[in-house]
Order: sequence, then structure tokens, then C-alpha cells
Amino acid sequence: MHLGGSFDEICASERRPGSGRPFVLLAQPSLWDDTRAPEGGHTAWAYCHVPNGSRVDMTAAIEAQVERFAPGFHERILARSARGPTELEASNRNLVGGDINGGLMDLRQLFTRPCVTPNPYRTPRKGVYICSASTPPGGGVHGMCGFAAAKTALRDLGQ
Repeated sequence: MHLGGSFDEICASERRPGSGRPFVLLAQPSLWDDTRAPEGGHTAWAYCHVPNGSRVDMTAAIEAQVERFAPGFHERILARSARGPTELEASNRNLVGGDINGGLMDLRQLFTRPCVTPNPYRTPRKGVYICSASTPPGGGVHGMCGFAAAKTALRDLGQ
């Protein structure tokens, strides 16, 4: 779910990430995977854009934006785990500067990630493939990186 208010609010948030009301991307994974929460409970997962490597804690701003569109959200929070860009990168080197897309994703990068090659899913090591957000079409197109890598692997196996 995308929580951003008006078009103007979303534009302002994306022009100056980390300031004012954030454009929040929110998911509730326990709706599809009941192992993500204790019986009768749910989990929410949310993030917003901030400048690369930012150390600003956006937890309160994200929760306020969710509360704005889902009144009563605050009183339902039993626990939280919050990590900023520095912690994200420390736990996963692919999250460059804390970016879930593995760093800059511009038009050139869309076609040359993770390196310039005719097939970005095949690695130099035979039988090893990559399907992270660092491969086309990127992290915002959920599942397609894995789908494309699987197709490459099946082709390589002659299937």
C-alpha cells in the first residue's frame, strides 16, 4: 500500500526525502503468511525514502503517516523493530546506503546492473544466478528478478 496523501504531498516528499510527511510504502505480510505473527495478531512492514546513508530516525514520521490513514494504528502496536539505512547496509551489503534497490537505479543502471552483460542474471560461475533487486527490472517490480533468473537457469539447462 502506498500512503502519501495528495499528489502534491507525494511529490514534495520525494523531492526532499526525510523531511515532512513521508511517502510510506506499507505491507501486512501476515495476511498471506500466518507464520509472520502470533495467532490472532498481525505484522506490518513499512519504509519511506530518505537521503542515501541518512541517520535520521523516521519511525515516528512513518507511524504518524500510517495513523493519518488508519486511525487507531498507534494503540495497536505491541512491539517494533526499526532500522535505518546504516543498519540495513551493515546487515546486507547489497543494501548500499540502506537502499533496498541496491543503490542508484537510474535508466542506465536499469540495463547494466549488476554489470554490463547480455544476461544480468547469469554469473561467471556456472550454475550460479543472481535475482536480487540489483538485477532488472529492480526491486519495485516484486518477483520479476527471480522469474527472469529462473528462466535463464532453465534455458541454460536446456528446458
